[in-house]
Amino acid sequence: AQVALLDCNSEAGRESKADLDEQFEAQRTVFIQCDVTDQEQLKGAFKKVIEHFGRLDIVVNNAGVNNEKDWESTIQINLTSVIRGTYLGLEYMRKENGGDGGVIINISSLAGLMPAAFQPVYCATKHGVIGFTRSIAVTANMENYGVRLNTICPGFVNTPILQSIDKEENMGQYYSYKDEIKNMMQFYGVMDPSIIAEGLITIIEDDTLNGEVMKITASQGIHFQQYSQTPFTSKR
Repeated sequence: AQVALLDCNSEAGRESKADLDEQFEAQRTVFIQCDVTDQEQLKGAFKKVIEHFGRLDIVVNNAGVNNEKDWESTIQINLTSVIRGTYLGLEYMRKENGGDGGVIINISSLAGLMPAAFQPVYCATKHGVIGFTRSIAVTANMENYGVRLNTICPGFVNTPILQSIDKEENMGQYYSYKDEIKNMMQFYGVMDPSIIAEGLITIIEDDTLNGEVMKITASQGIHFQQYSQTPFTSKR
């Protein structure tokens, strides 16, 4: 495996690469500093990955924030960049474009499947990720892109995003409700990122999965959302 890491935080990106370099050869990973909300930077990052590794097989759109105060930025990072990253991945991997196919995994949240009190914009973006990914997955299947697209919806995960709950500059008008959110976290439990990685590998390795919504919770582990309605598919 060869991995490209993209992040706007150069320090975190270099630390992640260094950790991987200790376990694998240094040339198997590359870190590219990139603000996913900057269209040209994101396009350039994809181009650099192709130039460095010669191909693209897997895209994981994972950038996300919790910011109810600067809610326009939350939409740009959590939803717009996911859509753009998906289309860039398809551009390089679609068989009709000369690609070899592949898989795209967009990270949503359990908040994309239910209401999230005190985080309405975050919740809206995560609903959007699910709707977009399920829809483009149907299109990919109908048009024979050779690319599978799936969504992962974790519950609370022990990552720096949880620290935003304590910050007024993130929570804005909902800052006074931070303890309610913390009580919710305690009730549902906080997971280690390793179980999310396990779910990610499952989607990558199981080539029957397309348009699926994987849920990962502390109580039930890895399981899938069940939908009763089958999406319309064209016969052409």
